[in-house]
Amino acid sequence: MTTLLIKTHELWLETLMAGLMSRTKNRETLYNFADIIFRHMRWIERCMILNNKTYNYDRDSIPIKVTKLSGILNNINHRIGEIDLQLLSCPDKDLVKRIASDLKYIRKTLTVLPDENITAFDASRKLDDIELTKEATDALTLFLFEESYKEYELIMIYNYLQAHSSDAFLNRIFQIMIDESMFHLRSFAEMMSEMGILGVPRVIHKSLYIIDDVKQFLKDGIDEEIAAKEMCVELSDAVAKDSKELADFFDFINNQEDYHISLMKDALAHYEELENE
Repeated sequence: MTTLLIKTHELWLETLMAGLMSRTKNRETLYNFADIIFRHMRWIERCMILNNKTYNYDRDSIPIKVTKLSGILNNINHRIGEIDLQLLSCPDKDLVKRIASDLKYIRKTLTVLPDENITAFDASRKLDDIELTKEATDALTLFLFEESYKEYELIMIYNYLQAHSSDAFLNRIFQIMIDESMFHLRSFAEMMSEMGILGVPRVIHKSLYIIDDVKQFLKDGIDEEIAAKEMCVELSDAVAKDSKELADFFDFINNQEDYHISLMKDALAHYEELENE
């Protein structure tokens, strides 16, 4: 099942990347499939926990540089074939049936998606209809690389915490944070795709999500969110003279971080209450 989890993790990321590099209606289809595969990954995790199997989020590198969408869709179809074989290792036959049915439909649909040229790797560093100075472009490029990785990291951390928690209060917060980070990851990576600098987030070291001291993690996370807010403000200021639309977007992201901090403070207070009972 370890291999099944790894291959499903890779399939989720590769399908998400395919959606990010698309500039047509294919994007919505691929995003929907990525969401389904992410749920598969979470269900496989749960099955492993119920069967006392340990796991981590190690994975192989995922090559995504293509000039045609069909190139990565062919790779995805090949990866689905690998997962079909690994499903035999899963003891939950109802889950196996569900995943196999989903993948069969996804595989069939991918073969008929319209092909398109891909510009997500041309390194143009240009956003559609927005003229930025070199200083603003450099600041935006650095921000997008750092924050897209951070959001992927947070998705996997909160997913791991939620998978190993039976506390409804905390799991509600963890799910909100997963959903918010998924939106931020897509938003930042879509910009990267438009700028021709799309990349797969690097593998996360297990020490980041296999956490012994969740209270300290939350305290550190609050500080990181505050730092992220400052980065958003700096970036908003850097692009404001060139694009009010872009500045408004980063102000919007900055304001969302306020609620994340509030949620993390709630989770921290809940942990402290449990300790004092």
